[in-house]
Amino acid sequence: MDYMEQYNPDYVLILSGDHIYKMDYEVMLDFHKANKADVTIACMPVPIEEASRFGIMVTDDIGRITEFEEKPEHPSSNLASMGIYIFSWPALKEALMSLKDQNSCDFGKHVLPYCKEKGERLFAYEYNGYWKDVGTLGSYWEANMELIDIIPEFNLEFRRVLFRSCLIGEGAEIYGEIHNSVIGPNVVIGKGSVIRDSIIMRNSTIGEGVQMDKAIIAEDVTIGNNVVLGCGEEAPNVLKPAVYAFGIATVGERSVIPDNVRIGKNTAISGITVPEDYPDGELAGGQVITAKDGDE
Repeated sequence: MDYMEQYNPDYVLILSGDHIYKMDYEVMLDFHKANKADVTIACMPVPIEEASRFGIMVTDDIGRITEFEEKPEHPSSNLASMGIYIFSWPALKEALMSLKDQNSCDFGKHVLPYCKEKGERLFAYEYNGYWKDVGTLGSYWEANMELIDIIPEFNLEFRRVLFRSCLIGEGAEIYGEIHNSVIGPNVVIGKGSVIRDSIIMRNSTIGEGVQMDKAIIAEDVTIGNNVVLGCGEEAPNVLKPAVYAFGIATVGERSVIPDNVRIGKNTAISGITVPEDYPDGELAGGQVITAKDGDE
């Protein structure tokens, strides 16, 4: 249960999961009241090939939920839960009390099925605005790239510094080129570096002469000079092929990458790495480095 907010003692709004959206909850609450619902679940159609990643609803012609499947292997619908629920307090209280001894109690796996089995009135509120699941690296990358498309295009050239279609955080210092990327606050990017289709989070430092293509760089990362990220052919990741995918090079928070190394696609790096971690100066596509943290 990630977050709970009471509108009043009769209703409870619950937000859970890794999603980006903008919703007027009052409209959903009005829907909940109008249907005299015990539980209302915000839902949105998704491509059927992605439906197995979500809680899936089957509804009747008035929106009442007749079936609920949590991440089914063979989904019978493409109406996916957005991880936003409104419960009438008596229904939620009874469910939580009955499930108080359930290990790792989860809304999708336990609370909602319990309410359905008890015969509670479950309704699907179909949302038509912007919503993006960011439960994978690929969807997180896509959501950030969509943010760039939402705002007016930002192109600027000044003293050999070039920005094209970017979001740039406060306090960033950029001395190279940035194309179609999201740059967090207090990021420093050195001279001659070219960043494309990437996300660099706050307080990270990118050296000079870096070539970065489709990477996700976490917070407080230090990348040396003349590093190339996202090069070569794609290969499945050797550790977690479903996670480190989509051609993205991923660098974990507080990691350090030395000068003059090349890093392929679908790679994952964590910790303070040294030149010896890169055979022949390269981390091939799909490979992983987990080095010792500086704090250990």
